[in-house]
Amino acid sequence: MVKIGDIELGEFPLLLAPMEDVSDPPFRALCKENGADLMYTEFISSEGLIRDAAKSVQKLDIFEYERPVGIQIFGNNIESMKRATELTAAAKPDIIDINYGCPVKKVAGKGAGAGILQDIPKMVEMTKEIVNSTDLPVTVKTRLGWNEETKYIVEVAERLQDVGIKAISIHGRTRKQMYKGSADWTLIGDVKNNPRMQIPVFGNGDITTPEDVIRVKNDYGVDGVMIGRASIGYPWIFNEIKHFMATGEHLAGPTMKDRIIAARRHLEMSVKWKGETLGVLEMRRHYGNYFKGISHFKEHRMKLVTHDAASDVFAALDEIENVFA
Repeated sequence: MVKIGDIELGEFPLLLAPMEDVSDPPFRALCKENGADLMYTEFISSEGLIRDAAKSVQKLDIFEYERPVGIQIFGNNIESMKRATELTAAAKPDIIDINYGCPVKKVAGKGAGAGILQDIPKMVEMTKEIVNSTDLPVTVKTRLGWNEETKYIVEVAERLQDVGIKAISIHGRTRKQMYKGSADWTLIGDVKNNPRMQIPVFGNGDITTPEDVIRVKNDYGVDGVMIGRASIGYPWIFNEIKHFMATGEHLAGPTMKDRIIAARRHLEMSVKWKGETLGVLEMRRHYGNYFKGISHFKEHRMKLVTHDAASDVFAALDEIENVFA
């Protein structure tokens, strides 16, 4: 049984990665229904939280049906991160996660996210202060290192464990790689198989099929996997992996009707939570995956991603149902 603190996650948990503008409550609801064992929110700016910025505060929204759920925070100022930890704990998540992995320039360039991989002593000190600021279990999401020359993840994971984190998720790329090239799981395996490591080690990167999960489980011994991009517009991936792990057989994929129902529910929840303008806009990144591989679909997809009114998008989904389902 894999546990984070006292939270039991099953024998080989599947985690939903924190993804900006993706891992919001509507999307998490669908992933939970489809087998995700632990989910993380979008990352939340510590500076935004302590300044009571509306967008940051809204990201603290979590719901009982999601549990267990972790809220992820990021920042480069230790005092701000400690204060943000207190504000985050007040939202009553099950876990607080620290983002040490985001590679985008506006985050990493300011020494937050993966940027802190250039200052390991500060990374360890910040983690220690955050752990000491809350009674909730603290986890970390990070990368192998800043670049090829600084892949110190085996030592870093040990040091973070020593200051009290309860689990670590490692993306198998450096910050310099961004999302290019292939994820290197060898070092993730080295972290897991380090005899000093006692906490769960989750791997992340290039998990797109059930076979990928079996391979990394067998080859690297990880305690579970975190799935990011492969789940966008395809929440079914969690149950498909679980079915394959249990039976060795592939679960039948979603029918066209399943895809339409999921897209419609996702849009309904998105509009309800964010309001119509943003709810419609931020759904656009999901449709390509909801309807991936469908022949003669371009005209319908264009309607889904260009309409601004929710009623028009729902009408486009109705039209898709009439044509395809």
